Amino acid sequence: MTDIAVLQMTSGIAPEENAAFLADMIGAAAGEGAAMLFTPEMSGMLDRDRKRAAGSIRLEDEDRVLATVRDCSAKHGIWTCIGSLAIDTGEGIWVNRSFVVDDKGEIAARYDKMHMFDVDLASGESWRESNAYRPGNNVVAVQTPAGRLGLAICYDLRFPALFDALGNERCDVIAVPAAFTVPTGEAHWHVLQRARAIEASAYLVASAQVGTHADGRQTYGHSLVIDPWGEVLVDMGDAPPGLGFAQVNPARISEVRAQVPSLANRRELAK
Repeated sequence: MTDIAVLQMTSGIAPEENAAFLADMIGAAAGEGAAMLFTPEMSGMLDRDRKRAAGSIRLEDEDRVLATVRDCSAKHGIWTCIGSLAIDTGEGIWVNRSFVVDDKGEIAARYDKMHMFDVDLASGESWRESNAYRPGNNVVAVQTPAGRLGLAICYDLRFPALFDALGNERCDVIAVPAAFTVPTGEAHWHVLQRARAIEASAYLVASAQVGTHADGRQTYGHSLVIDPWGEVLVDMGDAPPGLGFAQVNPARISEVRAQVPSLANRRELAK
């Protein structure tokens, strides 16, 4: 079994402050024996004011938060799955990018969020992620201490084709870091996360943003760890920023897949 840590955050608009918090949490997770830490979407900065945010968004090689996480992961000998950072492509548009950083501080995998959050909610909230971000195109899975890890980000949760592809990759764990709005979280967060874990017969780790942020938005929280049977092992609710812990058990994955071999029973659909 592998011990993992899930981080719930209230990211602000200052990357250096978020980086300092991440550094402390990486050390704390390692100190509790976790082999891998999972952080939320936009761990480095959450700022809906894009003109202000533009002053802090950097090319990957220049990103201070990424550099801090790499240094601290190496220092403490722990893998870190950075839920996402806003990264400048150098082409006049940004990407919402996850990073898997190994225990030597090297980048083991990158994933760019595929599905842009372009919605108008009944609450009056309106979001147009595609105005500033370029969607990714690649399904990403990577071997980690927790097993084969598949990557998704927030709004990706609503698109089962991505999770079907990750199921075909036989992922042991799928990360779905998020900054879910409160209305959508209350309605859909738990049911969608449990469904995706069940469909893939895999652990699902959903590190989340929580509470009221410096830019004025509110996020739902409820960072989750769900096992392959759909059982909720960790639900951090609306707790303030901090860590939760769980174990990934390969025997549990095998047990579930033996009982309900849905991955093996899949068929190509006629077109």
